[in-house]
Amino acid sequence: MGTATYPFGIHLFHSHSYPSKFHYSTFSHFHLSSNTFCPHSPSKRVIDRICARPDIDDFFWDKVPTPILDMVENPLCLKNLSLKELKQLAFEIRLELCSIMSGTEISLKPSMAVAELTVAIHHVFHAPVDKILWDVGDQTYAHKILTGRRSLMKTVRQKNGLSGFTSRYESEYDAFGAGHGCNSISAGLGMAVARDMKGRRERVVAVISNLTTMSGQVYEAMSNAGYLDSNMVVILNDSRHSLLPKIEEGPKTSVNALSSTLRKLQSSKSFRRFREAAKGVTKRIGRSMHEWAAKVDEYARGMMGPLGSTLFEELGLYYIGPVDGHDIDDLISVLREVASLDSMGPVLIHVITNENKGEENRQRSDITDWLQDDSTKSDLLHYAVHPRTYGDCFVEALVAEAEKDKDIVVVNAGGTMEPALELFREIFPDRFFDVGTAEQHAVTFASGLSCGGLKPFCIIPSSFLQRAYDQVVHDVDQQKTPVRFVITSAGLVGSDGPLQCGAFDITFMSCLPNMIVMAPSNEVELMNMVTTAARVNDRPVCFRYPRGALVGKEHTTYDGIPIKIGKGRVLVEGKGVALLGYGSMVQNCLKAHTLLAKLGVEVTVADARFCKPLDINLLRQLCKHHSFLITVEEGSIGGFGSHVAQFIALDGLLDGRIKWRPIVLPDNYIEHASPKEQLDQAGLTGHHIAATALSLLGRTREALQFMCS
Repeated sequence: MGTATYPFGIHLFHSHSYPSKFHYSTFSHFHLSSNTFCPHSPSKRVIDRICARPDIDDFFWDKVPTPILDMVENPLCLKNLSLKELKQLAFEIRLELCSIMSGTEISLKPSMAVAELTVAIHHVFHAPVDKILWDVGDQTYAHKILTGRRSLMKTVRQKNGLSGFTSRYESEYDAFGAGHGCNSISAGLGMAVARDMKGRRERVVAVISNLTTMSGQVYEAMSNAGYLDSNMVVILNDSRHSLLPKIEEGPKTSVNALSSTLRKLQSSKSFRRFREAAKGVTKRIGRSMHEWAAKVDEYARGMMGPLGSTLFEELGLYYIGPVDGHDIDDLISVLREVASLDSMGPVLIHVITNENKGEENRQRSDITDWLQDDSTKSDLLHYAVHPRTYGDCFVEALVAEAEKDKDIVVVNAGGTMEPALELFREIFPDRFFDVGTAEQHAVTFASGLSCGGLKPFCIIPSSFLQRAYDQVVHDVDQQKTPVRFVITSAGLVGSDGPLQCGAFDITFMSCLPNMIVMAPSNEVELMNMVTTAARVNDRPVCFRYPRGALVGKEHTTYDGIPIKIGKGRVLVEGKGVALLGYGSMVQNCLKAHTLLAKLGVEVTVADARFCKPLDINLLRQLCKHHSFLITVEEGSIGGFGSHVAQFIALDGLLDGRIKWRPIVLPDNYIEHASPKEQLDQAGLTGHHIAATALSLLGRTREALQFMCS
């Protein structure tokens, strides 16, 4: 999605989600029904679920003809298409993606880049019998279109709609759920070994991206695949991403006529058979001759391949490439040769793609004139102003601390970097380290920085931190190294659904003996916690914040004030019922207070601030002066509420008149929807909290009214 910049720093998005005076031919209502889908669609379960959606109102560009795509109901329809038709199909897929998804915040570039590759894979292989696995969800939209889900693409990441990732619950063509990257080779190898043990012959294809190759699991899986020597195909989609923009670019892998000839030789049956025969001869001659021949073969193949190709050979994968990822002819030629071999072992095909491929399809010649219209500008202002997020506030506070303390450094991990962090990298380029999806390395690296006398802030999204938990325990908490964990995307994450939901960090961080665990209730508290964390030098500390806009509307520059460790606060004094919120849920406790006040019920609202150590004095006061204590958190069972229960039980407070009720995330995964819809489904809104209080007070009818409103 492009942007235009106007005075005062306002960014206008070139998106058809805004009103247009001339660009949209229809303002159409469409209804999803079972008649919409082809009888061969494999996604019956999810289709039945999605068909229950209400009508969806939206704007559409004028429909661009897609005659080839219109004939494709499932991958079987690709088998008899000519090369010319397959090329046209890839072009039409890009048009389709632009037409139906450009008005969303979904990144289209990864899927646009693999249009030809996706077409070639489904032309050569026979899914769902052959297993096709993807590492990254953003690359799978072309795959979804070709596997019977085209009519549902407008529902991607919406409530009751298609997932933004591959899902075994959604389609039989999704062999495995795409995780945070790096899982497809491991899962694919497991499927390949199971196939061999059961005597089956299906192919296994794992598509990875060069961004996920920063994760150690990829190389662990490749090494094991090389050792087990099971037949499988790994396709490395190299879109030439870099985490190091300031470093001068070296020579890029070239794709030319010579490399095309060499990769066809590499993948040919005769060459592979000659290689296998030569290996058999040297084995019979003796071990030393076999090892010498293997080294010669590896050296020769390294000469044929680009820089780095011998790494894959060392891991035991037969390297083929580079292949032009936008040349259907070459892609099909290589994939056919690989698919035809019965005893090839693991093969890696290196495909070069361009994420800007197809961008010309997204441009409209008169969009600039449209945006220059004064009335259009005013119409767009409401949509275009970027709301300040917790991430913006955090980075501004961190920059302020870093300006005062030259030892503060940042280690960022977990896939894509928060846009707000660009500010820190621009101001302190030598104090910023982005390691991509190498979360395990990030944690231990940060611990090493701390041991060296620096003050690292290790920034990792909650769900990505799960992969580095062993390092958090052994390399940080056990050694009491003062690493400051900043846990982003905490709690529910809307359209990213359960895959990136930060449900568990309160639980798994607060059970560590040396860890300080805290969460801010608003932007001011977040700034204070940044300052607090910067001053903790004897043990590790973590704090979390959610996605989304800030509570406050004012843009204030504020110097953080250190908070006393383990000190909460009372925000509103009441009686009878005490609402003890943790983190972002404090705001919903305040909403519940407002709702209850209208009914004449005055409750106390307190901000715990800390899950560990707890403010035991605050807890004792709340239990002493109230009949009911309700703890509220946007986290799983076993988190803040469990720590409160443990303390008040051991302290004997539950032996008196106090009754305790926890409100936490339900013990199930909440599917993708809007943040508001997810909170409502989880029972964490102000209405739900107020209903819980009314129920404890015996006002059941009013509680039910709140639940239904």
